[in-house]
Amino acid sequence: MSGIKVVGIDPGLAGTGIGVIEGNKNEICGYSFGSIATDAKDPIHYRLDLIYSKTLEFLCKIQPDHVVIEDIYSLEKYPGSGIMLGKVSGVLLVAAYKAGLDVQEIPVREVKKIVSGNGRADKFQMERAVRNLLKHKEPIRPFHASDALGLAITGYYRYKKIL
Repeated sequence: MSGIKVVGIDPGLAGTGIGVIEGNKNEICGYSFGSIATDAKDPIHYRLDLIYSKTLEFLCKIQPDHVVIEDIYSLEKYPGSGIMLGKVSGVLLVAAYKAGLDVQEIPVREVKKIVSGNGRADKFQMERAVRNLLKHKEPIRPFHASDALGLAITGYYRYKKIL
């Protein structure tokens, strides 16, 4: 069997994190990360299209085996944020579909539990856990990118079990 490539995506309108994990059935052999930033001055439809088109282009280019997107939950205190994240998540799901890829949505608490051992881990704890798992020396920024790597790691662990 050759390698497994999993992309994790952390939806966000200002910044959508992207993380890629590559490995075999025994270990993670490589990773990369980044984010897609949008400008708050631009109209929402333009920002969503930018996230969609950059994600589609990236997924078509690297052709991963699996894509994991953070499952969006509604925030009772900030329902508008939940609605906006839902819009971003929707364009990401369509981008993965258009790229012909298998997609799974995973709740953030589940990812936190798997990666850090704590389903309520904050951004700093998650980033440290991801960095430690990958033996990455420098802080991983933006946090959207480390969250995306956490999603990709979770997807990698799950995906390799079914092969």
